[in-house]
Amino acid sequence: MSDAGAPDGPEPDHWFEPLAEHLGRAYLRYSFTKGTVQEVDALVGWLGLEPGMRVLDVGCGPGRHVYEFARRGIACHGVDISQRFVDLGNETAPAGASFERLDARDLGEHDRFAASFDAAVSLCQGAFGLLASDADTLAVLRGMAHAVRPGGRVAVSAFNAYFSIRYQLDVGFDAATGVAHEHTELRDEEGRLAPAELWTTCFTPRELRLLAAAAGLVPDAVWSVEPGAYRSDLPTIETPELLLLATRRDQPAGLAP
Repeated sequence: MSDAGAPDGPEPDHWFEPLAEHLGRAYLRYSFTKGTVQEVDALVGWLGLEPGMRVLDVGCGPGRHVYEFARRGIACHGVDISQRFVDLGNETAPAGASFERLDARDLGEHDRFAASFDAAVSLCQGAFGLLASDADTLAVLRGMAHAVRPGGRVAVSAFNAYFSIRYQLDVGFDAATGVAHEHTELRDEEGRLAPAELWTTCFTPRELRLLAAAAGLVPDAVWSVEPGAYRSDLPTIETPELLLLATRRDQPAGLAP
C-alpha cells in the first residue's frame, strides 16, 4: 500500500490522485470547504456573472463550487485529475453542473474548450496550487485563458508565501521553489487515518501578476483571502490565501495559431 491508503498499481498522473481516492466524500468534512456560498457570492460579483453564463472550474474536487454556480443558473463544468472526485460530482449534480476527468495542464490542447466560457476559476489550491513546476503552473493559467472568451475573466486562489513562512512553522518550506511540504494524516469516509504528504506551491502577489501576464491575461487585482472570507482586502501576511482576478486579452499568449 502507498501513502493515503491507495492500492499499489500504475503510477498516477499526479501525486494528489491517491489522496483523493482515500478521502472520497470525507473531503467535504474539512473546515476549509464550509465557506462555499460566501466564496461564490464574492466571485459572482467580482467576475460579473449572471444566469445563463458559463464557468469552468479547474481542479473542481467533488464539485462544491460547481454545484453552487449551477444553483444560481450559471452553468458550470468542472474538471479534475481525480476520477473519484469526478464520480462524486456526477452522482448528485444539479441541472447546469457537469464534470469530467482532465489534467489541467492539458487544457490548452483541447480545441473544444477554446473561448467557450465566460469565466474560469481554480480555487482552494485546486489544479493551480498543487503543481511545483513553473512550466506546469503557467500551462494551467494559459489553458484557463484559452478556455474563456476574449474579455472573459479568470479567478485563481493560491497559498500566500508570506503566510507560510511566518506561520507554518511545522511545514518544510523550499525557498528555491516556493513549495511547502507537509507530512500529515487524512481520514477517509469510515474514519480511517492514513499518512499523507502534501506539496503546496506558494506565491507572492507579484508572482501572481507576472504569471497572469505571461499567460495572456491582464491582472486586475490580487486580494488577501481565506476560505469562507473572500473580501477585496489588499495583500497582507496574515491570511493564508491570495486571490488573483484577471481578464483575457484578445489572444492568450503562446496560443496563437
